[in-house]
Amino acid sequence: MSAHDKESEEGPPGRRGGGLRRSLGFRDLVVYGLLFIAPMAPVGIFGTLDAKSHGAVALVYVVSTVAMAFTAFSYAQMVRVAPQAGSVFAYARAGLGEGAGFVAGWMAMLDYLLIPAVAYLFSGIAMHSLVPEVSRWVWTALAVVITTALNLWGVRAAARVGFAVLAMEIAVLLVFVVAAAVVLVRDGARRDWLSPLAGDAGFSTAAVLSAVSVAVLSYLGFDAIASFAEEVTGGSGKVARAVLFCLALAGVLFVAQTYLAALLEPTPSAELAADPGRQGSAFYDTVEAAVGTWLHDLVAVSKAIGAAFAALAGQAAAGRLVFAMARERRLPRVLARTDSGVPRAALLVAAVVTMVAAVWAARRDDGMDHLVSVVDMGALTAFLLLHASVIGWYAVRRRAGAPNWLAHVVLPLLGAAVIVAVMWEATRTAQVVGLVWLVLGAGVLMVQGADRFGRVG
Repeated sequence: MSAHDKESEEGPPGRRGGGLRRSLGFRDLVVYGLLFIAPMAPVGIFGTLDAKSHGAVALVYVVSTVAMAFTAFSYAQMVRVAPQAGSVFAYARAGLGEGAGFVAGWMAMLDYLLIPAVAYLFSGIAMHSLVPEVSRWVWTALAVVITTALNLWGVRAAARVGFAVLAMEIAVLLVFVVAAAVVLVRDGARRDWLSPLAGDAGFSTAAVLSAVSVAVLSYLGFDAIASFAEEVTGGSGKVARAVLFCLALAGVLFVAQTYLAALLEPTPSAELAADPGRQGSAFYDTVEAAVGTWLHDLVAVSKAIGAAFAALAGQAAAGRLVFAMARERRLPRVLARTDSGVPRAALLVAAVVTMVAAVWAARRDDGMDHLVSVVDMGALTAFLLLHASVIGWYAVRRRAGAPNWLAHVVLPLLGAAVIVAVMWEATRTAQVVGLVWLVLGAGVLMVQGADRFGRVG
C-alpha cells in the first residue's frame, strides 16, 4: 500500500480515538441512502413542480439528477481521503482546515437533525388521516420512539428492518407503474406523450430551472451514506460506489414516476399554477382519478411507513455526525462514547432534538412550513464546502500529487455553481435561518478558540 493509499484509508492526521463496528455491506449502504431519500419522494411536491415547470416535470428530475451528480462525485472523491463517520465535517477539515470543518459539520447538523423531524411529521400526518381518532402529534412521537429503538439496537439490525421497508416502498412504486401503464394502454394519455419532457403549454428554460431549484431537495439524504464510512466492510471505495449508485437509482425512479403521473394528470399545469391549494395533493388526486381509491390508499400507507424509516436513516446519520464532532472535541466529549460499537449517546441526543422539533411542528397548523423552511440551507452550505474541500485537498494542498483538473477543479466548481444557484432561489425564510445558524456556529467556533481556524487536519 502506498503512503497516499494508507492516508486515504486512515484519514488525515489528527483524528482521535473512538471506533465504530464494521458490519455494513454495499447493499446496506444503498438501503440507508434510499430510505433517507425515499423512492417516492416526488409524490409530495409533484404538483408544485408540474406547475413551476409548465408541465415538464420529468425533465426537471433529469436535470436535477445531473446537477446533483456533481455533489455525489465530490463525495466519492473525499470519502477516499477521510473515510470517517463525520462525512463532510471530516472532509472540510482535511481539505480546508479545522475552522471550515467545524462550519461544515455545524451546517450539516441543522440538516441532519431537522430533516428526520420533517419525515416524522409526514408519517404522523399520514397515519392521522388513516386513524383520525389519534392526534397526529401522538403518531409522530410514536414513530420517533420506534425508529430510535431500532437505531439504538445497532446499525446492522436497523439496516435489516430498513431493507424490508424499502422493499415495500419499491413494490408499491412498481404497482403504481404497472397500473399506470395499464391505464395508458387502455385509455390513452391525458397529455401529450412528450409533454413531461417538453411541457404541456410550451417549453420554458427558466421555468424548468426554477423547478429544479425545488426538485434537488428531493435528493437530500443520499449523502448520508458517507456518514457510515467507519462501519462498512471492504474500504472506502465501496462507500463511493454506493453514493453514486444511490443517486443514479433515485434519479431513474423519480423520472419514471413523474413521467407516468404527468401523462395521467387531468389538470393542465397552468390550472395548477393558478390554484396552489391543489398542488400538494396533485399526485394523489391523479392516482385516484386514473386508477382508483385503492391505489390512493396504498400509496398513502406506503408514504406513512416510508417517511418514518426515512427519518430512521436520517437520525442514524445525525447521530454519527454528532459522534464525530464530539470525538474531535467540537461538541461535548461524552457524545463520543460508544457502546458495543453503537454511538448511543449521540443517537439519543439526536433523537431528543428531532422529537422536540417534530412534536412541536405536529401540534401547529403551520408546523410543516416552519420545518421545511429551515432544513435546506444547512445541507446546501455543507455541499458548498464539500466542493471546496475537493479543490483544497487535491489542487491546493496536492496531497495526492498532481491534480486531475477535470475531476478535482472543474467538476467541483460546476457543483458549487449549482449549489449557489439553488441557494439563491431558496425562500427568504430559509436564507435568514441559514444565516442565523451560521452566525451561531461562528460564535461557538470563536469560543472554542479562533487560533485553530487555519490549522489543517
